[in-house]
Amino acid sequence: MKRIAILLSALTLLACDDKKPDSTPSTAPSASASAAAPPEASATSATSPTTETSAAPAPKVVPTAVAAQHVLVAYKGAKGAPKTITRSKADAKKRAEEVAAKAKSGSDFTALVAEYSDDPGSKERMGSVGKFTREKMVKPFSDAAFALGVDEISDPVESEFGFHVIKRNQ
Repeated sequence: MKRIAILLSALTLLACDDKKPDSTPSTAPSASASAAAPPEASATSATSPTTETSAAPAPKVVPTAVAAQHVLVAYKGAKGAPKTITRSKADAKKRAEEVAAKAKSGSDFTALVAEYSDDPGSKERMGSVGKFTREKMVKPFSDAAFALGVDEISDPVESEFGFHVIKRNQ
């Protein structure tokens, strides 16, 4: 009796599998499949989001606050730059590009802060600027930080303070 029930279950599954291709649209229909489909079905399947595209809008949710670390590379004349800073703006940009390249290649961001940052306040906090809302930072910094994904590293971002390399933490 059990064998008959198992056989019936298997036949039912096979029958369902045989019907699946007819009832389930493929993700990449062939030319013959789209020609055979009624116009309404083609239009619907062309505009219907798939599982892959319906998952894409989720990252567009803009957080109200993010947490980040940064390396600030200042130059002579930048707002708040220590008087000991003598590098030119071009030299500061080149140094910030070096930091970004190292960070993106997997170097420890905290170690990069210790070696390169000219921001004594955040340097003591391992580059952390904490969690902040968009209005709490200068616009170029906020724009870059909010555009990053978690654990993503920015290219150098210029503000009146110098060049920042930002790592978004959350």
